[in-house]
Amino acid sequence: MTQEAEAGKLLLADDEQSIRRVLGISLQDRGYEVLTAEDGYSAYEAYRAHDPEIVLADIKMPGLDGIELLKRIKRESPDTEVIMITGHGDMDLAIQSLKHEACDFVTKPIKEDVLDIALGRAEEKLSLRRQLRGYTEKLEQMVREQSAKLVEAEKLAAAGQVLDRLTTALNGIADDLENGESPFFQEIPCLISLHDSSLSVVRTNQLFRDRFGDRLGESSCAIYGKEAVGDSDCPARRCFRTGRSEKSREFATDDQGEIVPLLVHTVPIQDTSGRVDMVMEVGVDLTRVQNLQQELFSTQRRYQQLFDEVPCYITVQDRDLRIRAMNSQFKRDFGDEPGERCYGIYKHRNEPCPECPVLKTFEDGRSHQYETVVTAKSGKQQNVLIWTAPLRDSEGEVAQVMEMSTNITEIRQLQDHLTNLGMLLSSVSHNIKNLFTALDGAMYKVSSGLAKKDEERVEQGWHRVSHLVGRIKGMVVDILDYAKQRELERTRVQATDLHERLVGLIEPKAAGYGIRLEHEPPEEDLEIFADLEQMLNALHNILDNAVEACLADPAKESGSHVIRLHFRAESEEWASCVIEDNGVGMDRETREKMFTLFFSTKGNRGTGLGMFIAGQTVERHGGRVQVESEPGRGSRITVRLPRVGGQ
Repeated sequence: MTQEAEAGKLLLADDEQSIRRVLGISLQDRGYEVLTAEDGYSAYEAYRAHDPEIVLADIKMPGLDGIELLKRIKRESPDTEVIMITGHGDMDLAIQSLKHEACDFVTKPIKEDVLDIALGRAEEKLSLRRQLRGYTEKLEQMVREQSAKLVEAEKLAAAGQVLDRLTTALNGIADDLENGESPFFQEIPCLISLHDSSLSVVRTNQLFRDRFGDRLGESSCAIYGKEAVGDSDCPARRCFRTGRSEKSREFATDDQGEIVPLLVHTVPIQDTSGRVDMVMEVGVDLTRVQNLQQELFSTQRRYQQLFDEVPCYITVQDRDLRIRAMNSQFKRDFGDEPGERCYGIYKHRNEPCPECPVLKTFEDGRSHQYETVVTAKSGKQQNVLIWTAPLRDSEGEVAQVMEMSTNITEIRQLQDHLTNLGMLLSSVSHNIKNLFTALDGAMYKVSSGLAKKDEERVEQGWHRVSHLVGRIKGMVVDILDYAKQRELERTRVQATDLHERLVGLIEPKAAGYGIRLEHEPPEEDLEIFADLEQMLNALHNILDNAVEACLADPAKESGSHVIRLHFRAESEEWASCVIEDNGVGMDRETREKMFTLFFSTKGNRGTGLGMFIAGQTVERHGGRVQVESEPGRGSRITVRLPRVGGQ
């Protein structure tokens, strides 16, 4: 059996390309205009853009799964028919989809006859729904036509009575105003005046007199600062001329000389012969309306100012975690591109963060709190404390979520400096224990070589002892620098001296691992303004990290790794030390975290202090570090430092 379909749209959502391709061809043969999507989010966007009548969706898809896609579609369009695609192990999910009003489900591998039955059932529902809609529209049309005829007949019967009563009422109003005061019109909160055919004011109510004074006998146009002769125009003159009611905005001058904006309605009053005998003007003072509008504008501006100036980051996000509104502080630190997803801006991720508080608020409608580390557009990392609040629509559903983030970096830095000392002691104790164990083994090798007079064994053991002692020394220096940050003792430092000492420190270690060190002596007159020992330790840590990056790279042949070191003058104010390696390289997250406390890619071989202290040292010197690296392509680290005379 082949399903004969009307020329309708069908959306096919499945993360397997082969299924989309094969099944798409089969559906096109059945007469459908087929749209495809590879995941739940793109399927939802395609549904919103093209509004297909039938959706054929896999239950398990990355990002937004089939069940959640079904819920969203049914929430927006209950008439759309959704058929779920399941695996044999997904029967519980398939049954759950039926509870959420799925039309049917088919199991993989999809059989033609089963698919025909499911599509036929969907088309049958759509057809019945279209027929019912057609019957309903015809019935409504018949009711409208018959009702219109009945109303027209009633109008014709009552028109004469209404006209007679209206004329009587208006004439009664005129009589009341001509012959005496009408209590009814004295209580109306409008400015009422009556004008005769000579364009003179003949009656006013008390509210009019309180605001504009006694204007009886004055020109109708004089109220609006115009003359009653010539080409002057006013509401009463126009009403006498046309014989019709009208509404206009005018400006009048009150008894204090103030200009008053008015909304004026004119009503022609006819005599028994049908001629316009008098005109009644009903005015509404717009000053209060304008004041309210100005007050509303001022309130909106104050709230916008509060939104922009509050000392935290505020965003409003939709269900796809796209940022729809942001305050000025967020724009300054993270950019001002609306529509971007929060996890892309905060952490440069391609998918939502685990434990996302915004998604939790969309799920349960409650506020949530979350602490994390984000990266500003400047590249600087911040500790932030996040609160979320639901924003509901008129039906009480969570339409958007407001996220408020407070920068608590300084607080965390103060806390971390105290609490991390305990972690540091534990970590360092473990590392020192391992180093001493390794040192015992190296010393045993030296001792046994001496006893056996085996010079090669002695040399191997001594090389190992020297390496381990160097690691212990470096670890102790890092701990001292972290635990007690001493003041800088900055002097004029010759770049040549710093270069020679760095080469002397790192070249033996690099050569021991078969890593070639290439270096260029700096210019003789290049001087930097620095604390020599602290800067030497910082640059040595970066070079040591380059050695570790080469050792962690198994892709290159032995002896092919190289580290390059050179100093150069960038300008009259700045000098730079460039350290390059062709080691394992780094991804973006590693590049952004490499100078943070306790971050290490060396496992139990590192404390995570070396690069942190290096970055802190450069920053304290007024310098900056630039990192360029890609996985598998090595790294280039440029340390910029102030030259002598550049301060």
